[in-house]
Amino acid sequence: MTKWVAGLRLSATGLILAQLVLLLILGMFIDVLLFLAVPGLPIWLPARSGRLGMELATIPPVPRQGNVEKIHREADGTVQSLLRALNLLELLAGDDEGYRLIDLAERAGLPSSTTHRLLTTLQQRRFVHFDGEANLWHVGVQCFAVGAAFGRRRNFTALALPILRRLRDATGETVNLGLADQGDMVFLTQVESREPMRAMGKPGARTALACTAMGQAILAAMPGQGVSEYLQNYGMPRLTPNSIARPTKLREALAEARRTGYAVDDEENAVGLRCVAAVIHDEHRRPTAAISLAGPTLRVTLQRLPELGGQVIAAAREITDAIGGRPPAPVAQTSGR
Repeated sequence: MTKWVAGLRLSATGLILAQLVLLLILGMFIDVLLFLAVPGLPIWLPARSGRLGMELATIPPVPRQGNVEKIHREADGTVQSLLRALNLLELLAGDDEGYRLIDLAERAGLPSSTTHRLLTTLQQRRFVHFDGEANLWHVGVQCFAVGAAFGRRRNFTALALPILRRLRDATGETVNLGLADQGDMVFLTQVESREPMRAMGKPGARTALACTAMGQAILAAMPGQGVSEYLQNYGMPRLTPNSIARPTKLREALAEARRTGYAVDDEENAVGLRCVAAVIHDEHRRPTAAISLAGPTLRVTLQRLPELGGQVIAAAREITDAIGGRPPAPVAQTSGR
């Protein structure tokens, strides 16, 4: 009888243990179902240390098709990866020979892996091109398409080119069209002189406003406060020994440009090159663009400046009319008694 009772107790104990095991298995099964339904939910897993027991672990959510990856934003709301990609495009645009991956990453201040990931993404949309033979990255054709869209919107180039060509033919010198942007003069297009010795530039190149005749023509058309803000924000880089490096000298040059109607770059941007420029106004009478005539100092002499300046002013006014711009209202003259 005693043995039978003891056996009954052991059977009861085994039954209880079996029930506990079943409950544990059922609990783990429910955890798995919840994990599949709710990614990121903590579940119980066997301890990885080799000892008996369980530990709490969080399984990372399984990415699902169509989910959008979290966007990392800077403090000012900008998207970090987009800023980095645009910086890479600007670096590539500044070098016609192209970049090796390691050199581009160093210039951008990014890891090579990050740089390569951004480049391959841009390559998929044809904003960059990879030359496999030379192992170099270049700007892609899609950059030209986007840039051309800006040109079509303003239509500067198409409307200005016939006027630029006539000015080139009348003077025999290279003629440039530029647009002011963020303290720089951006060259939009150029009609080259037919002379063997001539000024040549690259569309898309940028130069500080204070160092070019076109930039000084735009600064001269600004109010005094605008010139002060420019000096505070961008300073006065010295590109040649003739570059204007002091605000007082720049203000004197701008005052002379206002008096004559044209600005002069006397070897301030390149030694041996002299330029004459006049401003183009938009529909709001704002100075947004300019044209310049550029040539070697041997031909563009100081004696010819008044004649050439008058021709440049006339061409700039013609372009202003062509784009629907308006010249500034004349300042009323007051006579004292």
